Amino acid sequence: MMMPVRCFTCGAVLADKWEEYEKRTVKEKEDPAKVLDDLGVKRYCCRRMFISNVELIDEFITINKK
Repeated sequence: MMMPVRCFTCGAVLADKWEEYEKRTVKEKEDPAKVLDDLGVKRYCCRRMFISNVELIDEFITINKK
């Protein structure tokens, strides 16, 4: 997981909610807006952290193996 621990703008802790968000949106195909509401993520700056996060660690690992 490479999710930042805190929101860059307001400093709210977010990393503890990432696994639940990913499980419900990717595996269970729920609406991301509903999941964020259920997790209590109300501020748009915090919601941006979830929606714009891209997991790049797998790509970095394959680059180093070449």
